[in-house]
Amino acid sequence: MNMAASGDLILNSSISLDKFLIGVQSRAFRIAQIATGNPEDALDLVQDAMFKLVEKYSDRSKEEWTPLFYRILNSRINDWYRRNTVRNRHRSWLSNTDEEGEDPIQAAPDPCGRSPDEETVTNESMDKLQIALEGLPARQQQAFLLRAWEGLNVRQTATAMECAEGSVKTHYSRAIHSLRAQLGEHWP
Repeated sequence: MNMAASGDLILNSSISLDKFLIGVQSRAFRIAQIATGNPEDALDLVQDAMFKLVEKYSDRSKEEWTPLFYRILNSRINDWYRRNTVRNRHRSWLSNTDEEGEDPIQAAPDPCGRSPDEETVTNESMDKLQIALEGLPARQQQAFLLRAWEGLNVRQTATAMECAEGSVKTHYSRAIHSLRAQLGEHWP
């Protein structure tokens, strides 16, 4: 097959795919809108399905496009339901029944009972700790984070760092000494 014939075949296939997508878009939008109850979400789902069809299946025969497209669309709708179920589960406690429109997260009491001054001191201490951690050599940083923040024991840390247990102890000890020297009044 010569280049001109190959180009014509690709162009004809592209035109056929465009016609298919134009013909199916309104029906697919209606299906998605009924499923989601939201025109913006429906449009996103249909566009995503169209992109996926073009990306993955444009080389298939015309007869295969319709079932493939609706399978993709159905899959996107199912994904949408799953995401919304998870989002709604986590957002349900944030429902705003306040007439003042207060942000429920901002209005929630601090479970530790800290005052704003204590919160400021804690935030400053955390900022100092982050700067100090960033200044540590990589192995000391790893050892400290795995042992102190992740709660791994020496053996688990050695496995994670792919080194001997003695090396973990050395890196961790050096990290602690360095952090204490740098943080002084900001950290116990």
